[in-house]
Amino acid sequence: MWSNFFVQQDEEGRMGVAGGGPGGGLGGVKGARPHRRHRMSDNLEGKIKLSFFVAIVGVTLTVLGVGTEFWVELAQPKNYSSNQTCQAAHYGLWKGCTRTLWVADIDPERTSCGPAELPGESNCTYFKFFTSGENAVIFKKTTNKNLNLAAAILALLSLTMMVMGSICITMSLSKGVQFFLKPASFCFILSGILVLLSILVFHQSVLALLSSDHSIPLHHELSWSVACVGSAGAILIVGGILFLLLSLPFSPWQKCLPHRDSAT
Repeated sequence: MWSNFFVQQDEEGRMGVAGGGPGGGLGGVKGARPHRRHRMSDNLEGKIKLSFFVAIVGVTLTVLGVGTEFWVELAQPKNYSSNQTCQAAHYGLWKGCTRTLWVADIDPERTSCGPAELPGESNCTYFKFFTSGENAVIFKKTTNKNLNLAAAILALLSLTMMVMGSICITMSLSKGVQFFLKPASFCFILSGILVLLSILVFHQSVLALLSSDHSIPLHHELSWSVACVGSAGAILIVGGILFLLLSLPFSPWQKCLPHRDSAT
C-alpha cells in the first residue's frame, strides 16, 4: 500500500513539472519565483536621507522666520523726542510691535533708537489685512496692504510646497523607489524661490511704507527673521538640486570624471 502511495506521488510531481509540454516546466519555475520589485540601494537611501536633512533645515528656518515679527526694524532718531525715551517698531507678515526704549540703554555711537531687542515697553497688534482689510499706521506712515498680502501669500505657498516635497520624500523612502524624487525636487526648489520672492515683495512694502509720509524721519533695517528666511530659501534650492541629481539614472560624477581622466 505504501509503495503504491509513493509511486502515485512521484507521478503527480512529474506531471506538475512537465505539465503542458516544454513550456510547462518553465511555467512551474516562474510560478515558484514571484517577481520582486527593485528597491533602492542602501547607499542611495543614505544620500536621500542626508539631502532630506538639508531640506528639513531649510523648512525649520522658514517656519521660524515666517512665524516671527522681526522682519524689519523702524527707529526714530535717538533724541527725536528730547527726553529720556525713544520709540522703535518692528513687524513681520502678521504682527507689528511698537517699543518705547530708554535712551540710556542705547549705544552712544548709535544715532537711531534701538535695537528692538532692548528692554522697554512694548505694544503689539496683529495686522487687519486678512480680516477687515485695513492698512496699519506706524509712526504716521501707512502700509500698502496689497504688497503685505502678496508677501504673506507667497510665504504660505512656499510652506505648502515644502509639505508636499516632504510627503514625496517620505513615500520614496517608505516604498523604496526613486520615482518621487523628481516631484520632491520640484517642490523644494519652487518653495525656495517663493521664499526669496516673499522677501523681495516685503522689502517693496517697507519702501512703500516709508514713502507714504515724511514728517517723521525713520531709520529702517531688515532684521534676523529675514536672515532666517533668506538662508532657508538658499538651503531649500540646494536640497531640491540634490534630489534632482539623485533622481537621475546615472551619476553625474561618473560621467564627468572619466572625461577628465582621459583629458589628463
